[in-house]
Amino acid sequence: MAAASFRWLLQLHKDVPRAARFYSEGLDFTVNVCTLRWAELQSASLKLALMQSPNDHIVQKGYSSMLSFTVTDINSTVAKLMALGAELDGPIKYEIHGKVAAMRCLDGHVLGLYEPV
Repeated sequence: MAAASFRWLLQLHKDVPRAARFYSEGLDFTVNVCTLRWAELQSASLKLALMQSPNDHIVQKGYSSMLSFTVTDINSTVAKLMALGAELDGPIKYEIHGKVAAMRCLDGHVLGLYEPV
């Protein structure tokens, strides 16, 4: 019997097309499918599914899924994501191993950004 294989990570959003644009323009995800209620995006081997929240129950400022990304320029990525509606969740931190930042996307999901030294 074959082992299970990872299919995708799902996030709930109020506005799926807006969320798909956020990940596509902000983090260069490829949009494979996008409707008003469902989207499938991809970045290398990571597949992200976005679904319209069935009852407008989105976690705001609480715990949610967290996606972490390695980026080449954290400052420009933060600026691009903020222009698309994200909020910086605390300052960019300058650690010995590189820069790190936490952001909240459109519906409050946490994005971790990491720029190695």
